[in-house]
Amino acid sequence: QVQLVESGGGLVQAGGSLRLSCAASGSIFSTNRMGWYRQAPGKQRELAATITSSGSTNYADSVKGRFTISRDTTMNTVFLQMNSLKSEDTAVYYCNVNTAGRLYWGQGTQVTVSS
Repeated sequence: QVQLVESGGGLVQAGGSLRLSCAASGSIFSTNRMGWYRQAPGKQRELAATITSSGSTNYADSVKGRFTISRDTTMNTVFLQMNSLKSEDTAVYYCNVNTAGRLYWGQGTQVTVSS
């Protein structure tokens, strides 16, 4: 069993910052990829950023230069530092881990950016 618990969401004004955290526990293979996906109202769930156990990162074009993903591999914890937030960033953000070819999801945390 793998558990993912997100935290750090909330309400922030446009231009502000938030830091999301995701703590993973359970049977996670040492080679894995963790990331953040988001789902805005009326939209499909989309990738925001991912990071592998070796530190390789991938960002959606919409967040490049504003968001930074990082992780503590030893503790299987992933972070998403979100700066210069826009109203378009409003969404439920979901933590994800891909380990041993299987996908696991957290419960999601709401991020609301007011304009």
